[in-house]
Amino acid sequence: MTRPRPLPAELGTSFTVRQALDAGTDAGRLRRRDLETPFRGVRTRVRSPADHDELDPFARQQLERRIRAYEYGPRLRTDQFLSHESAVAIWGGPTPLAVSGGRPADGHLLPVHVSTLGDGPLVRASGVRSPRLRAPAARLVRPPGLTVASPEVTFAGLGMWRLIDLVALGDYFCRVQRPGFGRPDAGRAPYSTVELLRGAVEDGRRVGAARLRQAIDLIREDSWSARESELRCRIVWSGLPEPELNIDVHDDHGRFIACIDLAYPAQKVGIEYQSLLHARRYAEDVERLAALRAAGWTVIEVTSVLLARPDALIDRIRGALAASPAPQ
Repeated sequence: MTRPRPLPAELGTSFTVRQALDAGTDAGRLRRRDLETPFRGVRTRVRSPADHDELDPFARQQLERRIRAYEYGPRLRTDQFLSHESAVAIWGGPTPLAVSGGRPADGHLLPVHVSTLGDGPLVRASGVRSPRLRAPAARLVRPPGLTVASPEVTFAGLGMWRLIDLVALGDYFCRVQRPGFGRPDAGRAPYSTVELLRGAVEDGRRVGAARLRQAIDLIREDSWSARESELRCRIVWSGLPEPELNIDVHDDHGRFIACIDLAYPAQKVGIEYQSLLHARRYAEDVERLAALRAAGWTVIEVTSVLLARPDALIDRIRGALAASPAPQ
């Protein structure tokens, strides 16, 4: 079989059939095997097989959702935008893990959320959920090739989520990139603020408004991951004091030792969430935690197994705090 002719340079990774025809591509070229049809009227260039096995299930599903949303992008009308979980994926935020048959679902098979503003026709297509948004003041953002709900509109539209998942998303949108050792994004503006999220929730009737308001009160600006957010919520809801987040620890000579996920500095108790790690990262973590312990810190390592047993987790933290010297 002959090699397919190159596509016009102006066509991106995803494009509509109409865009391709207008660019001079013939219909036969659009049926070649180097192109896929993720949605009716859309073609995407076949990607090289990518190994996402090194990603944890949350990150892998988020990436797959984002790819799926971008694939739909060329079909968006001027009165449509990506919303809900699809918007979260575009912003890079955390979503609850979708499960199918007791296993993490394939993100490529999850629906794309395409909202319609006003009274225009809703999308009727396989693999698409199409709610309607009548609020004329909905703030939208237009990165190249897409129209997506702003962080505020996205957050306010997810009142059906669990409280703990809303807190994680709010933490992500409101994270302040503070200066510190090895922090490359220091000074970058957050995607949103607590007050902007609050304003969006109060702007009209919202599904799950009470839960959204409760989540806003629990948002913190220094959480670095959804698992850290969940850890903090579990700790606070147990009645234990709220830990500080992502603090830098130095030795007596001012040398940097480590940044701790959650910490009680006065008691020198630290809590670290251990995600899936490559061998090099694992080795670095072993040395980092050893240095903390040598400096007198008690470090509790939390795995996904322990996080799923909140009573055991809280007992471990409570025991460490009780065994630590009283603050001076």
